[in-house]
This record gives sequence, C-alpha cells and structure tokens, in this order.
Amino acid sequence: MGRSVEVQVGRASPFVLDLAETDKKELEARVRCLRSEQRTAMRARIVLMAARGLGNVVIAETLGVVPNTVLKWRKRFWCEGLSGLVDRRRSGRPLVFAPEVVAHVKAIACELPAQRGVPLGRYSSADIAAQVVAEGVAPSLSTSTVARWLRADALQPWRYRSWLFPRDPRFSEKASAVLDLYQRRFRGRRLRPGEFVLSADEKTSIQARCRCHPTLPGTARRVGRVEHEYERKGALAYLAAWDVHRGVLMGRTESTTGIEPFRRLVADVMSTEPYASARRGTTAAHIGARRRPHAFCASGPPCAWSICQCMPPGLTKLRSSSLSCSARSSHRMMLPTLRTSPSA
Repeated sequence: MGRSVEVQVGRASPFVLDLAETDKKELEARVRCLRSEQRTAMRARIVLMAARGLGNVVIAETLGVVPNTVLKWRKRFWCEGLSGLVDRRRSGRPLVFAPEVVAHVKAIACELPAQRGVPLGRYSSADIAAQVVAEGVAPSLSTSTVARWLRADALQPWRYRSWLFPRDPRFSEKASAVLDLYQRRFRGRRLRPGEFVLSADEKTSIQARCRCHPTLPGTARRVGRVEHEYERKGALAYLAAWDVHRGVLMGRTESTTGIEPFRRLVADVMSTEPYASARRGTTAAHIGARRRPHAFCASGPPCAWSICQCMPPGLTKLRSSSLSCSARSSHRMMLPTLRTSPSA
C-alpha cells in the first residue's frame, strides 16, 4: 500500500529570477565542471532551480541545505547577478598586536645584526621575538607570528650573501674581455666555427685517503659500514680545462702545481680533437701570477692559441660556466689576443 508524501511548498519568494542566456550557460558550466568548488556549484544549483520557479523550501530540501541559505543566494543573485555569488570580504579575527608592533619587528629585521650584538646569520624569528619582548614592545610574541609577518614582506634576516668588491680601477675593462668570450664574442665580433674558449683552473691539496679496513656493503637489516679511521696517502692537485661552449671537461692529476704541470694539461688538450686542428682559440686561465702565463705562451702552445691571465679580483663571483674550485685572485692581467696561425 503506497504512502503519500507531502511536499512543503511555502510562500512564494519575492525575488523572482529571470536568467539571461549567458548567465544560464555560466551557471550550468559551474555545475558541470568537476574542478569547481563545492560551494560554487551549490550556489549555481540554487539559482538555476530558483529560475525554474521552485520555492525556497523545495530547493532547500532537494539540495540538503536550510531555507535561509537558499534565500541568501537567491537574493544575492537578484541584486548583484553573478558577482553576488562570490564570498564577500570578511573582517576576520580582531587584531591582537597593534600595527606599531608589526612595524617594529620588520624594522629589526632590516637592521644589521651587529647593531644589536647578534652574530651574522643567527638573526632568526625566535631571536627577533625575544628581542621585541625584551624591549617591552609587546608582552609576549610567538616565533610563528614573527615568521608570518616577515614572510608577508619576503624578509629573511638570517640569510646573507657574500660579495667581493673589485679593487682594481680597470676591473670593468679587464672583466669585459673575459665575459665577452663566454658570450661567444671577441672584440665586437662573433666567434666562428673552429674557434674555442677554454677555462683552466686547478684544485690543490686533494687528500688521498685509504680506509684501514675494507668497506662492507649493506645487507638485509644492516646498512653499509665504512671504517672511521683512514691512512693518509699524500695530497694531489687536479688541473682541468673546461670548454665553455661545448661543455667538455678535460683534466689530469699532478703531485704538485706549477707551470710544468699546466703545460702538460695544455699538451693533453692540444693533442685532442677538435683543439689539435683549431683555427683559433683562447684559454682563460684562473691561476695566480706565479704561473707566469706570458712565459707559457712564448714557449708552449701553437701560434693559433693564446693564453689569457684573467679572472681579476671579483670576477670569480660572476662566472657561471668555468671551473672555479676556490676564490683565488690573480695579481697580473694579460688581455686575451687571438693570433692567427699561418694556415688560417
């Protein structure tokens, strides 16, 4: 025996909606879109059902919301259209700290740590919060609150970047010659095929160590084991030449550094193609004045190559593609010169 269901219709709403075709398509798209927020789709369904002439109570029972919710969004759309279906700006929780406290925290973050006796790199959010409380600006202040205020203005006082001030008055002139080579330019013209730029550098005092006992690999329920003690087997130097534009690295190990090991490095490079048959080339050597590149040029490389004692103080911080194992500076400078071989 069937049971009758009574549907509560309620009184007619004074906000009768007559949707334009564009608004109807937009609301239907919001309902169909799987990426729409649930609240956005719910409000679109309320407006579509209201436009079909259904009462607030019927819409509320169908969608599982209270009638006041239906009335709210129905009236919003009747007054403001699609823009009325967006949440309005809310006041939020009342401010706990006065704007002066926020400004004081950011002012501390923008000061040098030494002015307040704080070590460089140790100016954390906790340090600033403690400083504000110690100065009596605020009775209490959490670290997370300070971090949120600093994050709003992208302030990170605990970070710093070292930099090197160029002391050479001709720094721009000397550095431009090297930087132009890295950009495939020399004295205003583009480098042609068969012309190469190499960057040479050295890494000294590489410790050769031997473990007293062999290293054991990891097994089931046991990690690998490495002996803590080791024996020193002396120190080596690594000399390398980096093809700036081709991304090719060539290197060798030596027992010491000096002009002779550097000559052997260049000999290895010059015996390898395509450098052996190169038309022209420049070597940017990041080495000290004791290497005497002018003497090396006079006796070592073929006439198609030249050496450039480069990397004046400060330029090592600007390089990105050459090998720089340390921040040593050179005391001499020889601008690069491309010399043409007889066959070129």
